[in-house]
Amino acid sequence: MPNTDLKKSTDFWGWFLEELGYSSFQKWDSGQSWKIENTYIVFVQAEERYLEVTYHRCRVGLNHLAFHASSREHVDDMTNKLNAKGINLLYTNQHPFAGGDNHYAVYFEDPDRIKVELVAP
Repeated sequence: MPNTDLKKSTDFWGWFLEELGYSSFQKWDSGQSWKIENTYIVFVQAEERYLEVTYHRCRVGLNHLAFHASSREHVDDMTNKLNAKGINLLYTNQHPFAGGDNHYAVYFEDPDRIKVELVAP
């Protein structure tokens, strides 16, 4: 995913992905990736010429990223960690059931305002 500020993005995503069991996989001047089993996620610094139009999840493209938590307690623990880090939580007035009565999750934004969901089984 291209990012407006690679350092902010890798700081944000690094701790979150490592909490979910990912490991740092590759790192180079303009990017970094994390891997878990056969899946990996890559972050790169967006080129200056592409920074003028910022990301918005309602435009064509990625709406949000969803990850599986191990349990409801895992969602609660991560919610506390997100709050402690001052990360913008979404739908707080409906938390943890913003996705419906049977959907236990926390929703939040990364530094580029990409919506992220962590959902319990």
